[in-house]
Amino acid sequence: MPMPQQPERSERPERQRADARRNYARILAVAEQEVAAHGADASLEKIARTVGVGSATVRRHFPTRRALLEAVAQERITALGARAHDLADHDDSRAALLEWLGEVVEYCVCARGLAAALSYDFAETDPVHENSCAADLEAAAAPLLDRAVRDGRASPDATPADLIALAVGIALATAGHPDPAARAHRLFQLTVAGISPQR
Repeated sequence: MPMPQQPERSERPERQRADARRNYARILAVAEQEVAAHGADASLEKIARTVGVGSATVRRHFPTRRALLEAVAQERITALGARAHDLADHDDSRAALLEWLGEVVEYCVCARGLAAALSYDFAETDPVHENSCAADLEAAAAPLLDRAVRDGRASPDATPADLIALAVGIALATAGHPDPAARAHRLFQLTVAGISPQR
């Protein structure tokens, strides 16, 4: 009498996790290239085709375009956080704050998609998925700003969110300029100096 066939075992969870990690790494690598080429207009469908997976697989890892942009920008955000930490002991607290904020503006201008990842789009409101890139930069800015305020070298009305919004606004406003980096630098310096005449 033939033995009854055992039901097929499903793939082991650890194997599934390894496959998911590999897929994520491949998708992110292609996404980085696509965002570098097309910025915030990077196509999730094109990324899926290039990787050789379905669009649903890409969307499982990155449910929104913002989630994709944030993942691509994370390494740069981490670098800016480390830079803020390095500047924390600078002799001049105002100079340290402005140096760091200037680097944020420069990053936003040069790294395609970063300004879009940092901007808040309330049409994509999702209580589970906050804007983690902006939150990380605001956390990095807070100690520099707090120290400058304590030293009387920055306005107590300014908040870390204000500073990041300023950097993002300058980057987005200059994106179409023939020389966006130079234009962004000028606007940043004008913002720091203020438009009132010096007395």
